Amino acid sequence: MKIREAKIEDLSRIAEIYVFNNRMNYFPIFKDEDFSFGELQVVSLVDNYFIKDEIIKNLYVFDNGLIKGFIQMNNIEICKIYVDTFFQSEGIGNELIEYAIKVHHANHLWALEKNIRAISFYQRHGFYLTGEKKFEEGTTEYIVKLER
Repeated sequence: MKIREAKIEDLSRIAEIYVFNNRMNYFPIFKDEDFSFGELQVVSLVDNYFIKDEIIKNLYVFDNGLIKGFIQMNNIEICKIYVDTFFQSEGIGNELIEYAIKVHHANHLWALEKNIRAISFYQRHGFYLTGEKKFEEGTTEYIVKLER
């Protein structure tokens, strides 16, 4: 398996994948230019999020010579899973989620209700909608809970 714990030197690549995916997937929903193209920047994400909150301890990367995706765990919850858009549909997301299930016993996550593509992906891996939903913090959009 090509999945390993993230290292400090991986953070800029992880942030790059996160920023680009966030803009591609969430800007059409939230339409918040100030956040997507102002606040959301690779350098500030590395400095203020991944390191400050010690999230690096819960990051795992798909690395086959190039980091192509990552997953963030919080015990048995999947917090984030992203694959570089240039490498999507190559099975990387499948490997990351299967890793989370097998190694970390992942059994739940939250997804943006309008992110139908992500919800379908999770359902293909045995997750189901629980009916529980809440507002995404600071927004008027719902996130929905999925469990295995």
